Amino acid sequence: MAQIWAGTGIGKTHHHCVVLTAQGERLLSRRVLNDEPELLALLADVLALGQDVAWAVDVADGMAALWINVLLNHGQHLVYIPGLAVNRASAGYRGMGKTDAKDATVIADQARMRRDLTVLLPDDEHAIELRVLTSRRTGPNADRTRRVNRLRGQLFRDHGLADVIASMPGIGPLLGAEFLAATAGDMSRYGTADRLASLAGVFPLPRDSGNVSGNLHRPRRYHRGLQRVFYTSALISIRSCDDSRRFYERKRSEGKRHTQAVLALARRRVSVLWALIRDGQCYQSNLRVTSAA
Repeated sequence: MAQIWAGTGIGKTHHHCVVLTAQGERLLSRRVLNDEPELLALLADVLALGQDVAWAVDVADGMAALWINVLLNHGQHLVYIPGLAVNRASAGYRGMGKTDAKDATVIADQARMRRDLTVLLPDDEHAIELRVLTSRRTGPNADRTRRVNRLRGQLFRDHGLADVIASMPGIGPLLGAEFLAATAGDMSRYGTADRLASLAGVFPLPRDSGNVSGNLHRPRRYHRGLQRVFYTSALISIRSCDDSRRFYERKRSEGKRHTQAVLALARRRVSVLWALIRDGQCYQSNLRVTSAA
């Protein structure tokens, strides 16, 4: 019978391990690099707390493979708790936020209380099946994404507006294809840049009352695909375009939060792109354009 329980929340580059006693007291909480020397050091430190240890993980393959192999190669008792079960159990634990430390605590505590968890053994059927299912699911999904992206890129390059749209910093073939799909390539149907910005959910509308004026809010109905195009491209342009970065930094200096500043930049970019398409002109740094219909 285990004397202590060690739960590990699995991450791509780092894991978080929490060790609990039979009474649920925390003995250790550590974030560790997903690297063999670091994991071996963690294993030694946990074993030093008590030789009878039950380990638990919420991922049984992929980014957890190294940690699982380290544990099994050292003869450790290891159980698997599905991530969905961890998420459901988390609602019953103190704290509203989701952190790596909390997830690891839930994993360890569930391993301490439950007796119906799957034990992972070296090359047992369950572990092999999990690897097979994961690889089968990941492979087709990745292939489908690549095929769709290639098709989008090809269709975008064949469109007459491709050069103009792609000249906007932050908009490449994929976001450009999404923009054309959302607007059907016909900007005149929206009348003005403001209407397009409203459709994209980046043009605030007034929501005043008898005692409050100047209160703005996002439209209730907007095209989420268009919002993704302008918001994502705005984020990218902050890193790649001096004009966008200066605009963003000015909004931040005015007291706006990060999201508000990005949305303000996205709204400005709607006007710029609208004018470029209207005039058939590619983007140039410090280009002065008007967004009138």
